[in-house]
Amino acid sequence: MLEHLLIFAREPILGRVKTRLAADIGPEAALATYRELLAVTAAAVRAAQVPATVWLAEAPATTALGLPASAARPEWPGLPWRVQPPAGLLGERMAHAFAEAFASGAGHVVIIGTDCPGLTADLLRQAFAQLATHDLVVGPATDGGYYLLGVNELHASLFANKQWSTDTVLATTLADAEHLGLRVAQLPTLADVDSGADLAAWRAGR
Repeated sequence: MLEHLLIFAREPILGRVKTRLAADIGPEAALATYRELLAVTAAAVRAAQVPATVWLAEAPATTALGLPASAARPEWPGLPWRVQPPAGLLGERMAHAFAEAFASGAGHVVIIGTDCPGLTADLLRQAFAQLATHDLVVGPATDGGYYLLGVNELHASLFANKQWSTDTVLATTLADAEHLGLRVAQLPTLADVDSGADLAAWRAGR
């Protein structure tokens, strides 16, 4: 079955990224950290060698090189990009991206963000491999959310009735999966970088 990776990201613009982290370390340092996280994620995606689409949170104005907004994104060389629909909730935007991928013929679809520096090409390959024998694969995050989610078909309830950006997301998602009778595989638990403490822990770990 065809595999497809969805990447939810933002254009790296001062004051528009990592606002929670910026409250701890300042907007300039937060932007620099976000660029670093983008590079880590892009490298993992490149090495995994799976078809992927970048879904930007907002329509970009211009690239850092001064190119038109229609040009390829310099942070994501070689990857097509789309703009997330103007839905209020993250779950609605995620469901939309999954629906687009399945409608285009994909059979195994995985979504990631750009906040997890521990994400590797091997983990991405593991996620798709797990979908050969499971209905859902999830990469738990230490904050109670997840850094990766993959399915073989769209289940709307996985993206509905969630308190996004809280420590309940993973638990409610797994509860929904159990209610649906889905076979679930879990990847190793990793940490996102959302706060100054998260950043310090990442730096110390490296």
